[in-house]
This record gives sequence, C-alpha cells and structure tokens, in this order.
Amino acid sequence: MSFSVTCFGTGDGLPCADRNHAAFLYRFGKTTILLDCGEAVDRSYKASGLSYDAMDAIFLSHLHSDHVGGFFMLMQGLWLENRRKDLPVYLPGGAIPPLRQMLRAVLIFDELLQFRLRLLPLRAGKPETVAGVRVTPFRTSHLDSLRSRFQKKYPTDFAAYCFLLESGQRRVGHSADLGKPEDLEPLLARPLDLLVCELSHFPPEKLFNYLSGRAIKRIVFVHLARHLRADLARTRRLAAKMLPRIPHAFPHDLDEICF
Repeated sequence: MSFSVTCFGTGDGLPCADRNHAAFLYRFGKTTILLDCGEAVDRSYKASGLSYDAMDAIFLSHLHSDHVGGFFMLMQGLWLENRRKDLPVYLPGGAIPPLRQMLRAVLIFDELLQFRLRLLPLRAGKPETVAGVRVTPFRTSHLDSLRSRFQKKYPTDFAAYCFLLESGQRRVGHSADLGKPEDLEPLLARPLDLLVCELSHFPPEKLFNYLSGRAIKRIVFVHLARHLRADLARTRRLAAKMLPRIPHAFPHDLDEICF
C-alpha cells in the first residue's frame, strides 16, 4: 500500500508568480483526499492523471480565497469530466448556504451533476471516516483577530481548522493556516509520521523552536511567506540548525512526498 501527499499548491496568501495556492492531495492506499482548493487545483488535478472518480472527499480548512478559490472550477471540471461517485465536501458549517448559492450563481446546478455533492459541516474534535481514513479537525486561532474585528458587521463563519489524518498505524498532521504554533498541540499529542506545516504567519524561529524535540518523523514546510521563499537557502540553514534531529523538506508545487 502506498502513502503520499502531492503538493498541488505551496504558495502563501499573496499573489504568486511561480507557486499555486494551497491544495494537497493525500493518498492512503486506495483512498484519496483533497485538502483545500486553492487555485489552480483543477489544472493540477488534471495533470495528475487520476480518474475524476478517484477523489473520495474534500476538506476545506477555512474560507480564505487562497484555500477555496479553485473550488468552483474544480466542481465544473468534475461535472464536465463526468464524475459519478458521490463527493462529500467538509467545510466550516456557516459557509454551506452561501457556497450552495454560489454554485448556482456560477451555473453549476445539481441537475447537471452526475454525482451527488454533499456539503457537510466540520465539527471540531469530531472525526470523519472516509473510506477507512479517519480525519479529525481541530480549531485553530488563525481567524480569531478577523472574527473579533468584523463578526458583528459580517456574520460569516470565521472557523479555521488543522487536521489529523489516520490510517492504520500512520498518523499525519496538516496545519492548514495557524494563528500560533501552539494550535498544533492536538496533532502532536502522539507521534506523527509526517507533519505538513505552514510557515507564513509567524517568524520561523518561533515555529522551529516549538517543534524542536517533538516526536515527528518528518516535517514538510509549505505555504512559505514570500520573503522566506525568496531566500530559501537561508530558511533551510535556519531549519537545519534548529531542527537537527527531525528530517524536513521545503517542497515545490507538484512534489510528491511519501510517508
């Protein structure tokens, strides 16, 4: 059985000339899960050569456009490529009604789809099982400041989640976007085979110090802030100095990491 994650998009939230936005395709044997739908996920999925029925579920960590901006084109692709298998999409619950309305606004009607699209709410700490893979979302503080500033005026869903993915003895943590390194604590309660972690919203020293000495077999740093990616050699040296006992990598778009 093969276990891997393909990094469809490793860019941060800024416009990127050379990186796609956040989208990660996890494969646990025959089970395939897409985590986030930054643009241009439809192109990346097509380039993967996978069947359009191969995807078993989608999880959307939060509602920033660099994580959901490719969702509608992906849905159009699933329609036009004649997907037939039911597709559950897990996302912050408050986004479900406007997302349904937006699908209709862009003319992707239920009657056109040859598959059943199920929009389902994420529930913090409550696992969802997808074809034998257990996915547990945990709340992060990523959108807390926006919530405190804008919730009264804009009553949208400000929830943000990281994820623990488990299959048999394998345990993978996926940070999505964080407010602080301590948001990762639920993922680190037991040893991880892999941590896919963003490096955009706080100084790298702070994150590396927090992760140092943790029981993690491998860390993959994604979503690097533009200035960290621009001087990647320096970022690598700092990681090597502060995380000498944990193998780590800084993948490019479309890189596949096995675990």
